[in-house]
Amino acid sequence: MAGNKAKGKVVELIALQCESCKRRNYTTKKNKRNMQGKLELKKYCRFERKHTLHKETKVK
Repeated sequence: MAGNKAKGKVVELIALQCESCKRRNYTTKKNKRNMQGKLELKKYCRFERKHTLHKETKVK
């Protein structure tokens, strides 16, 4: 149970922000050990009504 402590947290909660409308449309989890850089995915934006690039931001 060493991975349950807040200090040694490996998996963190992130938000995905649309590059077109700048809204945070999705939340997901990311393993910091496996992925050091920022996550970028093409996801569907319901405000733009098309697939756009979504980049990782912090969850507020």
